[in-house]
Order: sequence, then C-alpha cells, then structure tokens
Amino acid sequence: MKKIWPFSFYFLYFAAFSSALPFFVLFYQGLGFNGAQIGLLTGIPPLITLVASPFWTGLADARQWHKLVMGLGILVAVLVVFLLPSFTGFAVVFILIILFNTFLTPVPALADSAIMTMLGEERAMYGRIRLGGTIGWGLFAPIAGALVENYGLKIGFWTFSAIMLVNFFVSQKFVHGSQEAGAAKSGGIRVFLTNRRWLSFLFIAFLGGVGAFSAASYLFPYMAELGANESTMGLALTISTLTEVPIFFMGHRLVKKFGSYGLLTLSLVMFGARSLLYAAVSTPAMVLIVQVFGGMIFPAMWTAGVSYADENAPAGLKSSAQGLFGAMSFGVGAAFSGFISGLLLESIGGRGMFLVLGIVILVGLAIAEGIRRFFPDKSDLSQTAGLTSDK
Repeated sequence: MKKIWPFSFYFLYFAAFSSALPFFVLFYQGLGFNGAQIGLLTGIPPLITLVASPFWTGLADARQWHKLVMGLGILVAVLVVFLLPSFTGFAVVFILIILFNTFLTPVPALADSAIMTMLGEERAMYGRIRLGGTIGWGLFAPIAGALVENYGLKIGFWTFSAIMLVNFFVSQKFVHGSQEAGAAKSGGIRVFLTNRRWLSFLFIAFLGGVGAFSAASYLFPYMAELGANESTMGLALTISTLTEVPIFFMGHRLVKKFGSYGLLTLSLVMFGARSLLYAAVSTPAMVLIVQVFGGMIFPAMWTAGVSYADENAPAGLKSSAQGLFGAMSFGVGAAFSGFISGLLLESIGGRGMFLVLGIVILVGLAIAEGIRRFFPDKSDLSQTAGLTSDK
C-alpha cells in the first residue's frame, strides 16, 4: 500500500488548518462581533459535528459515496474559507461557518476509515500515518503566523484554501473498502446505538473529548491566572505538539501491547490524572512540566479509538463507526467541555475547573468499566476474550 497518499493527506489537512483555525476568533473580533456572537460562532461547530458526521458517513456507507462525500466536503470548505474575508455581516458569516462545518466534518472520519482499509494487515501503523498531521501543523503554524502578521488575516484564510485544494486531489487517491458494500446496511447507526459494547465505547470517547478539549480551550486562561505571558503559553503548545510525535510514531507498538481498548482506557486514566495535575500546580513552569507528559495523551487516545472503531465496526459500516467516534469526542465531548468548563472557570477558577473535570473523567471511566465488567452481555464477553488475546 502506498502510504505516501494518506501521510500527505494528513500533512496537508493540518497544515491548512494551522493557517486558519487559530485566527478565526481574531477575525470575528476584527469584524466587531460581540461576545455572544463569537460564542455562537465557536460553539456551533461541535453541535454540527454531532449531527452531520454520522449523517454523511452513514450516507457514504449506504450509497458507497465515500469519495464523493469526501471530495464535496473539501471543495465546499475551500470555497467558504476563500470567500469568508469578503463578508462583514454576522448573518452571512454565521451561514458560511455552518456550511463549512456541515460539509467538512465527515472528512476526517472518511479519511480514517479509508486509511485503515488501505493499511490492511498493517492497521496498527495508523499512528505513523497520522503523524503527518502533527508535522504539517508544526511546520506551517509559524509560517502562517508570520504571513498573517505581515499581510493580514486574509492571507491565512487564502492559504488554507490553497493547501486544501491540493489536498482534494490527494484525497481522490484513497481506497474506501468497496468490497464490503451493502454487507450491513440494515439498521445503520441504530446498529451501534443498540449495542452495549458500542455504547460503552462511545461514552469513553465522550470522556476523551472532555479531557482533550478542556485543555485545548481553557489551558491558556488558566495559565494567565497563574501569571504566564503569551510566550510561555506558546511554549506550552509547542511542547504538547512535539510530544505527540513519538506517540504517533510508536502507536502500532502501543496498540499491540495494550490492545486498542486497553490503550483507550489507559489514555482516559491519563487524561484524568493530567487534569488533577493541572489543578495541583502553582506556577507556569510547572504547567510546562505537565505538558511534557500531557501532550502524549491525545495521540494515544486517538490512535486507540480509531483502531477500536475499525476492529469492531460491522461490515459495510466502517465509515459510520469512525463518524460516531468523532461525533462523540469532537462533537458531544467538545460541546459539553466548552460549556461546562466555561461555567466552572468563571465560578471557581481554572484550578477548581480542572479538579472537577479530572474527577468527572476518572469517575465516569470507573462507572463504564464497572458496568462492562460486572454486567457483561455475550458480545462483551467475546470482546474481553479478544482483548486478552491481543495482549
């Protein structure tokens, strides 16, 4: 299998996002939008993911339209982001943001599903493919920052469109597992939502989203409470990005050692521990130390989740499985985290916020594991045997 195409896809995908994503709020502020409007524009994407990702991936599985849905999503994103700087009214910008997220949200799930198909017996090597995204973001983020500083926000959005347009042609090289067409169309998403094992997995994905996005969105405000300046915040982001690299590179060994579900639960324990460590630190320097350990968690969780979804998806529903995983983590988990964390930050501060979230993650994981172990059904028992053999 030619790994250059999926590696290049993730490299370009995250390079494009590094050129635009960090500047969306600055763009909204530059247009004079108030806090409520900016909150709506930043809060709606996770909710769209919750609905749109399962819809599009389910449609792609049912109709075998994987390449069409993926290509359409990329092209709509290219056009929307290219046009976005031309508009100043809130209503138009809001509509464009909805279009952007509605069409682009299934693309990562379809890419993950295709990559797992293309890897075949080398599925455990997914982490090395996904490493392309970390490299793309790490290389292009400072370039994008320099371009925006010298030429304004428009150049960041146009750079996104240019890179993503190239990525459209890369995406057309993907193979989407058509050999399984129609094998398990009946039931669709309901197949997952009526399976106890899948419900447990999706709940854990939700907790993973809470752990990942609470730090992604609220670590900097907490660091500001501790007296950190912008340079220290940037260093914290750089550390977490760099520490992703070895985990994505060694992800196949971690999956083989712990099994996909074992690695996923271990990641959740680490998310909870990281939140508690954030709550315990008292200086920005101590946050940086936590980042060395904390930056390794997301790539482990994502590699494990993608692997588990692929291993346990019914034939013909692999894209739907990846879409649900993404919807629960990037959708429900991110939306819950954004809303609850904002309230906690305002009421009890960053230290209290991370303390509560750490407890929520660990208690939630304990409940999920308790139910799985003490009240298993037949599929749970067979899964446990399979995980044991994996280890």
